[in-house]
Amino acid sequence: MEEGIKSGTTTIGLICRDGVVLAAERKATMGYMVASKDDLKITEIVPHIGMTQAGMVGDLQALGRYLKAETKLFELKNKKRITVKSAASLLASILYGGRWSFFPYMIQIILAGYDENGPSLFILHPDGSKLEEKRFFSTGSGSPFAFGVLEMAYKDGLSVEEGKKLVTKAIRAAVERDIASGGKGMDIAVIDEKGFRLLSDSDIKKIIES
Repeated sequence: MEEGIKSGTTTIGLICRDGVVLAAERKATMGYMVASKDDLKITEIVPHIGMTQAGMVGDLQALGRYLKAETKLFELKNKKRITVKSAASLLASILYGGRWSFFPYMIQIILAGYDENGPSLFILHPDGSKLEEKRFFSTGSGSPFAFGVLEMAYKDGLSVEEGKKLVTKAIRAAVERDIASGGKGMDIAVIDEKGFRLLSDSDIKKIIES
């Protein structure tokens, strides 16, 4: 059976006092071959919620489309925006339903956002389990290296600006040691009261050089 494209990956979600920071490097692999050096692994679901992607690329793309459609449908029916917790529960139900199929979703996802309850971050696994994280989390093959940096430097009450610097250091540490992480730089997204926004390469370069 042909091996699918995998997002070997290091992704990070970080809770800050004024928002959430998501980060990921850009390499996608197919076995021992680099399938892409510029794979975007952070997806905007709705303007106040985003998710990071680790696992099989096809599964992740399908789940992203599915969740976008379901959250928009929820908001149209209820005439209000969905909370981050409700979006995480919805995705957990989708994943749980898939566990009984011949090929369950081979993924690990960080879903995060900012709503009336402030910043929130959830980790979702292939079996449909959903765990809320109050500080930070990392997924993918490079996560052990990222966790080392995060555990050492994270402190409660970080600002978004401090969070952006910390995730940059953690991603770079993972890329240095994990063969499945790398590609052409990294992506960073911020979700706060202004909504979801993806930083430009020039903005990320300034963070690295600061």
